[in-house]
Order: sequence, then structure tokens, then C-alpha cells
Amino acid sequence: MKKNALLDAAEALLSEQGTQALTLTAVADRAGVSKGGLLYHFSSKEALVKGLVARVIEEFDTLVAEHEDGAPGSYTRAYVEATFEVLTGEARAYRRWSAIMAAATDPDLAAPLNEAMARWHGRTAAEDPDPVAAMIVRLAAEGLWEVVSHAPELYDAAQLEALKQRMLALARR
Repeated sequence: MKKNALLDAAEALLSEQGTQALTLTAVADRAGVSKGGLLYHFSSKEALVKGLVARVIEEFDTLVAEHEDGAPGSYTRAYVEATFEVLTGEARAYRRWSAIMAAATDPDLAAPLNEAMARWHGRTAAEDPDPVAAMIVRLAAEGLWEVVSHAPELYDAAQLEALKQRMLALARR
């Protein structure tokens, strides 16, 4: 059994049943492995949550990198594109990301996410034509993510597309 399959099982439990359902026994059962097989890869529930957090950070970094083209303001536009891919993509990944973040309530478990946020939002503004607009756009993307996580039906596809296009336009200024 590979680590990603175990992480997939843990994500599914979190998304479907919430943080109380995340136990090593439940993850092992969901993945179809023995608890010992799970413990081989993740020595504790905390290690499992750290693995989940690390994976979502890596996924978002990969999405941003796929959209970045090196032009001025490219990072902020890529950040917006990646955010909307998570929010509106087929898998609606924000649901599982929200569940993972809920599981990482301990400061030690949330530390990697806090470090990633600092990196994502602390990126040098020298590359942006309007550094303040870039900060506003990134913060708006974070706010939208938070709202959609709690009220996914609030915005329809057309509204989300309009928001995305406006954010991208602001990032181009």
C-alpha cells in the first residue's frame, strides 16, 4: 500500500464524516490494510495529518507553478488561477482541503500551512506592476476560498467566473 492511497483514505473520511472519524483504525479499514500497514507509513494520527497538510501544500504549489509564466505580475495571476481551479474544478478540492485544515488544529500540525501562507502571501511584490493590488487580489482569493468552504452554493459558476476575471484584471494593472 502506498502512502498516497492511505492519504486518500484519510481525506475521504475527513470529507465524508468530519474530524471525529479520523482514527488510525478507520483509515486502515478504509484503505483495506492492517493498522500495522498504516503505521509503517504513518507512526501516529499526527503524522498522518502532517502528511495530509504537506500534500495539499504541494498540490497548491504545483498548480501555481503550472500557471506562472514569468511575466510581471505572473505569480499573482497564477495564484488566482490555482485558487479557482481548486474552488471550481471537477473534484471541488476545497472541500477536502477544508477538512484537512480542520484536522490540523494543533499549532504544530498547522505550522507547515502557516509557513506556506507566509510564503504565498509574502512573495516579493517587486515583480508585480502594482504590489498593493497584488496583495489585495491574493487576500480576496483567500477570502473567497473561506466563504465557498462554508457556503458553496452562494456563488454560481457565472459569478465565480466573473470574480476570477475581475481578480485577474486587477492583477494585470
